[in-house]
Amino acid sequence: MQPYEERLSAPRSWWFIAFLIGVSVGLIMLPFGTLPMLGGLIGGAALACVAVSSYGSARVRVVADSLVAGEAKIPVSALGTPQVLDAAEAAAWRTYKADPRAFMLLRSYIPTALRVDVTDPEDPTPYVYVSTRNPEALAAALTAVRSA
Repeated sequence: MQPYEERLSAPRSWWFIAFLIGVSVGLIMLPFGTLPMLGGLIGGAALACVAVSSYGSARVRVVADSLVAGEAKIPVSALGTPQVLDAAEAAAWRTYKADPRAFMLLRSYIPTALRVDVTDPEDPTPYVYVSTRNPEALAAALTAVRSA
């Protein structure tokens, strides 16, 4: 059983913008005729939708004694106490408090996050920053896995 799973999907406004990109490409192709316009409309919208989908396909999971954040799989035993970040603190840790050595799975459209120190002395990464819509549940899942 997975105690936590979340997909960091892109907001609806991004999908609307992807559609508008398709319309723009279609309008650019309009002087070349109807068929190129339709090709530009469909092709431009499809490419923009692929970009939005791939950016919003990142997943955050706690499974099998590991935190899986995007491409990273971090054992919970190598993590410290999770720190829930509200919107203001998350913005601070994304900007002026950020350490360039940290692992960050951040999505600007998600205002809250979770920060967890890396306690493994062999790992140069000081902390893990993960954007999440429900940082309390993610922190509880990490704590539950650690105590099990």
